[in-house]
Amino acid sequence: MPEATHFISIIIPVYNGSGTIGRCLESVFKSTYPLYECIVVDDRSDDDTLRIARSFDAKIIQLDGHMGAAYARNRGAEAAHGDILLFIDADVTIYPDCLEKVAGLFEENPEISALFGTYDDQPDSSNFLSQYKNLFHHYIHQISREDASTFWTACGAIKRDVFFEVGEFNEETRMMEDIELGYKLKARNHKIRLDKGLLVKHIKRYSFSYLLKSDLFDR
Repeated sequence: MPEATHFISIIIPVYNGSGTIGRCLESVFKSTYPLYECIVVDDRSDDDTLRIARSFDAKIIQLDGHMGAAYARNRGAEAAHGDILLFIDADVTIYPDCLEKVAGLFEENPEISALFGTYDDQPDSSNFLSQYKNLFHHYIHQISREDASTFWTACGAIKRDVFFEVGEFNEETRMMEDIELGYKLKARNHKIRLDKGLLVKHIKRYSFSYLLKSDLFDR
């Protein structure tokens, strides 16, 4: 492993994520990279999310109400100490070398301000909808340009000073605030990299009703 030079703050917003948050945090604390902190922002869950998160050595922020992912990510960023902010979703697991790759990419490419990865090609759930949704997402990222104009918070890292310079996530929206952040970065001539080798595993199980809600009604 190259010498650790960046301190990474991992920020995980979660709402009623008791089915996945434990596996997510287990993967975080198997990281081979030594310089990191983990911040879980609980968006006022009413299931076992908070109890599960507290069983790990993570900093826990509990919001006063259900405010949405953008608000939660911003509060996590404000509490972070790292020079790199790594946003991951509560329904993904990362590989042990994920943080090492993130730190290395910033070290080797000082001109980039942000980067993001992609789902791997081995979805956790075996049902057809989960396989389709995840593999389609993987395919789109794999054929996209590495010089990106958007951002992705399932596994997306950004320099802390740049994040606050462009004004954080838009808390007025409940969807696609990461894409909007990417647009703001590009508008200020910041470089964003899509790294196709930075992989995470999506452990959400999709159902037909969920797809209708997320892909039709919520958008």
